[in-house]
Amino acid sequence: MSPSEPLDSSLSYRVSVVAGLLTLLVDQLTKNWARDSLAGEPPVEVIGSWLRFTYAENPGAAFSIFTGSGRTIGLIAIGVVVFLLVLIGKSTRRSEAIGLGLILGGALGNLTDRMTRADGFLDGSVVDWIDWWFIPTFNVADAALNVGVAMLLLGSLVAAARD
Repeated sequence: MSPSEPLDSSLSYRVSVVAGLLTLLVDQLTKNWARDSLAGEPPVEVIGSWLRFTYAENPGAAFSIFTGSGRTIGLIAIGVVVFLLVLIGKSTRRSEAIGLGLILGGALGNLTDRMTRADGFLDGSVVDWIDWWFIPTFNVADAALNVGVAMLLLGSLVAAARD
C-alpha cells in the first residue's frame, strides 16, 4: 500500500492514533533519559559542536517566546488535540493519517510536560535536549510536529499537482 493510497476512516484513525502514541512514548522516554542523564551536566557533544545533547527546560513556546504563559499554551494544546482527533477521522490518505498522528503525538508530548512537570495547573516547563547548532534546543515532540506538518504540506502539494 502506497502513502497516497486511500484509507477508510477506521484504518486512518488507527494509523494516526498508533503514530501519535508511539511519538508520545518515545518523546517521554527520551525526556526522562535527558533529565536523568543530562540535567546539571555539561553538553554532550555527539558530532562536535554541530549536534549536542544538552538539558533545557522551556516554560514558554518555541524559541522560549511567551515565557510564563504555560497555562495559555497548555489550553491551546488541549484545543489542538481535540481538533486533531476530529480531523484524523476525516483523513483519507496514509500520509495524512501518519502526519496527523505525528502532530498529535508531538502536541501530547509537550502537553504531558506541562501537566506533569508543574506545581500548578498546566504551568510546567517542556524538556528540550537536542541542540543542533543552527536552531534552538528541541525534543522528539517538536521534531514530530515539524515532520507531521511537512508531510501534510508535501501531500497537499502532490495532490494539487495531480489535479
